[in-house]
Amino acid sequence: MTDAAQRLQDAATQRRRTRERVEAVGEAKLRRCRELYRDLLDLLDRYEDTATGSGNFQAYTEFEGAVAALTEDLDDVPEKETFEAVDDYLQQRRLSESDFETARRKLEPVGEVVERLDTWEQAREDYTDARREARKRLGDLGDRIAELERLQRLGEADLDAPVERLRDPIETYDDRVREAFSEFRSSAPAREVLSVVARADSYPLVAFQSPPDDLLDYVQRHEAGTETVPTLLEYADYSTSKLDHYVDDTAALKRAVGTRRTYLRNLDAASLTVGWPPPPADHLPWLVREYRSVLSSFAGEDIVAALRDVRALADRAEYERLRESALARAELDADERERLSSGAVTDELRTARQERDAIEDALAEYEPL
Repeated sequence: MTDAAQRLQDAATQRRRTRERVEAVGEAKLRRCRELYRDLLDLLDRYEDTATGSGNFQAYTEFEGAVAALTEDLDDVPEKETFEAVDDYLQQRRLSESDFETARRKLEPVGEVVERLDTWEQAREDYTDARREARKRLGDLGDRIAELERLQRLGEADLDAPVERLRDPIETYDDRVREAFSEFRSSAPAREVLSVVARADSYPLVAFQSPPDDLLDYVQRHEAGTETVPTLLEYADYSTSKLDHYVDDTAALKRAVGTRRTYLRNLDAASLTVGWPPPPADHLPWLVREYRSVLSSFAGEDIVAALRDVRALADRAEYERLRESALARAELDADERERLSSGAVTDELRTARQERDAIEDALAEYEPL
């Protein structure tokens, strides 16, 4: 049995055993007994310094009265005789510190009885923790099994498959869209470029980083927004006196553009590329659909046609087979290939599945509280 399943089984066994010990006395009786026991120990602690000797008669009488009140109704309480014996012992004309220690010793049998309740409650907590840990381990195993199954699947891929049938159309499109966007970024007004990027927010599969609000507002409201992105970046490096000759509000440009240099420099078409290895066949049509909507703002017909060629790949019967080969080539390192060829991945997968099954069985057998 696996560690997590064994811990759960052990915790369940301990919970059952401690519950049986509680039930042998009665839970309600034990709770009442524990309450009296703790209250009496508390009285001993609070009055030990003041109710001893002959110096504080009021404290002594308060203590005697409190003890008598606690022990006046002991019906159905475990260790009733022990409580009564302690009460009788404490009803003396004068008490010393040693009397308090003796009273505590006399109460030890009560402590041993109420310990059943404490142990049961701790066993319940341990059982809850063991179930939580088992479920967490189950989640970790699920991730591990999925990863091993992915490795196993990639290991079965044909590494000699003609992946260029997918790669060539995808690389053609990706190269063209990068070039087109670079030209668009370099030649179109910044307000137009950033508007295209902002509108891409409507398409979840187009992962452009949205333009900062202050930058977008600046290029839309100021004349400098008609300049290109490279020109705005150049302006942002000018001194204030030099910039005065080119824009009407130097401070506004410095605030909006000067603080967003990194964003503008990194703005490229990466969010409109398909990439390699390619996505699953059922994902590709949705990706192409959203890309096309954004491309219409700046790209020519040759790029749209290249994107249609990419979309057609998903309809090929060989797509997933070639994709698996591409994934295997790109993702399997030397160590993973060695583990696959030696059978280590198969062994790890079998062990992980066995552990998962054992934990699932244990969770099904031992119900939650």
